[in-house]
Amino acid sequence: MNHQHYMQLAIDLARQGLGRTAPNPPVGAVVVQQGRVVGEGFHPRAGEPHAEVFALQQAGELARGADLYVTLEPCSHQGRTGPCAEALIRAAIRHVYVGVQDPNPQVAGRGIDKLRNAGLGVTLGILEQACRQLIAPFTRHILTGLPYTIYKSAMTLDGKTATATGDSRWISGEPSRLRVHQLRDRVEAIMVGVGTLLADNPLLNTRLPAGDGRDPLRIVVDSQLRTPPDSAILQQQSSAGTLIATTLRESEKITPLQQAGAEILSLPAVEGKVSLPALWQELGRRNVQRLLLEGGATLANAALRAGLIDQLMVFIAPKLIGGSNQFGIFSGGGCQQLADAVRLNDLRYEQVGEDLLLTGDVERCLPA
Repeated sequence: MNHQHYMQLAIDLARQGLGRTAPNPPVGAVVVQQGRVVGEGFHPRAGEPHAEVFALQQAGELARGADLYVTLEPCSHQGRTGPCAEALIRAAIRHVYVGVQDPNPQVAGRGIDKLRNAGLGVTLGILEQACRQLIAPFTRHILTGLPYTIYKSAMTLDGKTATATGDSRWISGEPSRLRVHQLRDRVEAIMVGVGTLLADNPLLNTRLPAGDGRDPLRIVVDSQLRTPPDSAILQQQSSAGTLIATTLRESEKITPLQQAGAEILSLPAVEGKVSLPALWQELGRRNVQRLLLEGGATLANAALRAGLIDQLMVFIAPKLIGGSNQFGIFSGGGCQQLADAVRLNDLRYEQVGEDLLLTGDVERCLPA
């Protein structure tokens, strides 16, 4: 029996719930009876049944004596839905193959113990690294209260994000831009600095060919409220809101932005700028699990130095701009010694059209 094959099916199912399940993690499950898949399920959103329940419902009586593959340890507690461990016991599942243990210290291991105490076989660690990566945003959120932050950027082969005049459309190719919109569809929020907003006037929405994408919450870090009320982000039809983070508490600029549909969030200032740790904490309280940071080298560098970036996605285009302009991925103070340089772990390389997509997890951030 190919355990990895069935767990990969469960992982693929779980990905269908990405960006929809917060504050829960994405989870997939597969029921296998004598080498045949008889039930599949994934957790679509908070408040709805978990993946195991959907898989058991599809399997029906064929679940008796079958094996179940699930990306995350089945829950053992009563939440908005019933405990999945008990559902597996009632269905008379023979053996449960688990990708990764629940990272929540208050839950970890209890579901597995419940299954084993009821006589079910349990095997832990099938495609563990892939399953752990799948729930990395949930793990970050449950352990720290902060969103998992993905910084996305595009640059030329010589490290430029724009020409000397600031022209940046388009560094990456159309397939890469489509990939970004697919990513936007799977995050709860997207963030830029006010400098990017003033330079590009972006929509910050999701535009997929089928027109079925979901817009994330739009966030602008704007310490002095320079965002124009007629900005594109405030002049579009979208189910998602716009949040402007500022240091101002009383200003004549607030009312016009509110009238245009923006929510104004006043936060503490650090050296005259919005406290990014305070902003990230507020987003965590709002159950933002996956945050996409786009554009704004100054904001990106500040987030990196504050230890708030978890993953980098860089599209490298086969183009050369040349010259010595300062347009790069990060702007501002950096490390003085190579020994202090930020390192990336678990590097993945992928060809996207003519571009190369490099994805890596941040090991640690620059010292303050």
